[in-house]
Amino acid sequence: MKKTILLFSGDLDKAFAAFIIANGALAMGDEVTMFFTFWGLNALRKPNPPSVAKKIVEKMFGWMMPRGADKLTLSKMHMAGMGTAMMKGVMKQKNVQSLPVLIKLAQENGAQLIACSMSMDVMGLHQEELLEGVEIGGVATFLGEADESNATLFI
Repeated sequence: MKKTILLFSGDLDKAFAAFIIANGALAMGDEVTMFFTFWGLNALRKPNPPSVAKKIVEKMFGWMMPRGADKLTLSKMHMAGMGTAMMKGVMKQKNVQSLPVLIKLAQENGAQLIACSMSMDVMGLHQEELLEGVEIGGVATFLGEADESNATLFI
């Protein structure tokens, strides 16, 4: 079986859901392809990316967007960071892996992570700024993977 997950959101809780589902499917022996577009790309950003030449608008996007999975915030009850910190604390107490760990586990277990080339271009992101092992692809890549999948999730 094959699962395809499209992560459009850059919210911590939604990224968690995507990677928990992905890791669950991998544990069941399914193939998993994850496609990241627009704000979902922030989950794939390196916390300390190398310096790359950018135009001013591209630099502004980079400054405004969270840099990596650890910087994502909750979609609800963020409360200037307090809600996000509380959620991370409770999840740690309950032995829920952090988002960066879930991403690493998905990659180690064979998930294919694909960053949307059009979204990257619009937001001024370069492959060097993304986690190692992330592929670049367009909408045709996503649709091809979804056509072969028995379940496609849009998060």
